[in-house]
Amino acid sequence: MAYAGLAQEYLGVPAVTRAYTTACVLTTAAVQLELLTPFQLYFNPDLIFRKLQVWRLVTNFLFFGPLGFSFFFNMIFLYRYCRMLEEGSFRGRTADFVFMFLFGGFLMTAPFLPWVLMGFSLLLGNSIIIDLLGIAVGHIYYFLEDVFPNQPGGKKLLLTPSFLKMVFDTPEEDPNYNPLPEDRLENRPGDQDLNQQPPQ
Repeated sequence: MAYAGLAQEYLGVPAVTRAYTTACVLTTAAVQLELLTPFQLYFNPDLIFRKLQVWRLVTNFLFFGPLGFSFFFNMIFLYRYCRMLEEGSFRGRTADFVFMFLFGGFLMTAPFLPWVLMGFSLLLGNSIIIDLLGIAVGHIYYFLEDVFPNQPGGKKLLLTPSFLKMVFDTPEEDPNYNPLPEDRLENRPGDQDLNQQPPQ
């Protein structure tokens, strides 16, 4: 019974947030169980282009370090803000969310969060270069998506690729669609007014 509730809660998480958070947890578990090493995951242009280890384009975004306080803290923030964005600003625009996510700017709606995460990295003795890169990319995305298009003479420079829209967004209903008479709601058997009382 508890399993069904947990599964229902898990499946209730928006698709991109669920997939990304799950991938991060599974990647970290694989490293913790020594099925993978961090050296197989990190971003290395030389290995990507010369040795064709293209998985490194993705896996470097899935590993947040070994299990510990820093990992759990990052997972909580990732899950919370990713879900908040997917259910809020990007509701019904999954392809736009994936494109923004690929662009790397998912931290831009919580203006102080990147600075807080950078502060924690500094306190824990980790390098802050990645945090600074994330802040820079977030600001670039925010400027190109929200600021520049609203300026006089500005235009939208970041356009979500159509293949992402085709994969992630539900198609809009055609306003000119005219269903066959047998497909119309009022003609379906059993779709009569449920509030009508049968004659006695």
